[in-house]
Amino acid sequence: MKLSDFDFELPEHLIATRPAKPRSSARLLVAEGDAITDAHVFDLPGWLRPGDRLVLNDTKVIPARLSGERVRMGPEGETRARMEATLLEPRADGTWAALLKPLKKIREGEEIVFSETLTARLEAKEEGQGLLRFNLTGDDFDAALAEAGAMPLPPYIAAKRAADDQDKQDYQTVWAANLGAVAAPTASLHFDEALLTSLRDKGVEFTHVTLHVGAGTFLPVKVEDVTSHKMHAEWGEVSEQAAAEIAATKAAGGRVIPVGTTALRLIESAARSGRIEPWRGETDIFIYPGFKFHVADALMTNFHLPKSTLMMLVSALIGQDRIKRIYDHAVSEGYRFFSYGDASLLIPQDAAD
Repeated sequence: MKLSDFDFELPEHLIATRPAKPRSSARLLVAEGDAITDAHVFDLPGWLRPGDRLVLNDTKVIPARLSGERVRMGPEGETRARMEATLLEPRADGTWAALLKPLKKIREGEEIVFSETLTARLEAKEEGQGLLRFNLTGDDFDAALAEAGAMPLPPYIAAKRAADDQDKQDYQTVWAANLGAVAAPTASLHFDEALLTSLRDKGVEFTHVTLHVGAGTFLPVKVEDVTSHKMHAEWGEVSEQAAAEIAATKAAGGRVIPVGTTALRLIESAARSGRIEPWRGETDIFIYPGFKFHVADALMTNFHLPKSTLMMLVSALIGQDRIKRIYDHAVSEGYRFFSYGDASLLIPQDAAD
């Protein structure tokens, strides 16, 4: 299984830099069995059945991009230099792993001032990252970060424009609850309250799980034999209630449909025994063709980067040849790609019957 098997040509103009407004007005490609239908996200209730269960990732994206000044005391007094920090993940000792630019311009023990209320000291450097200890913790830290930070837009958007205040709304789901992600579960960005109401009225049920999406989600695959790729780890939790709800839907003959690859990876991590169970910890599950799904019957997801692990995941669910036809259709019909782009609903043949 080669990396080139998951490549495709994507015109630059199809990469979305802003989301559709309103959220549910984004286009929706429905691939049900062998059929492909062009629709919109607000049409989703028409494609689902009473008793289906959508699994939603309730992680909350932190405004992880920070700009500040490094403070250095020398023989001639205080000097300052611009620093950029992207928070990656909290550590058990209270520090944060972060990407610092320029890392070589700061020494251990030096301070970075991000705002009047938020500062951090560099505790250590390791593997091209810095470990920062902030002056605030808990709710005080969250409030100061919300004021000083910007949303960590994906590299392919950040290369085209800087994050702004609008992204603090756009790059967050309407049900976000648990702080910890540095990237959004982007398929969920298409949902608004009107759509959720329509789905409830249809008899569709919801389960919330948490997977804190990390910056590793954007790491490229660098090996030609994709089966030897090592996935990054991300922290997640499937509560007892969530596991019970999903199990009840399966037992009743309903379909379990994760919204986004993060929710899918998490529930499949919690079902390695063959059935869904409560689960909490880090997962580095890698899903590629040949994977046996125990929980997910279908998937709602955005359109993914060529040669990415997410292309491998959707190929595993619905077949490599089928995905190639779906993506050829999406490109030819001008669907918008990646985090702020349009969506797809992928229903394998056995879940379409």
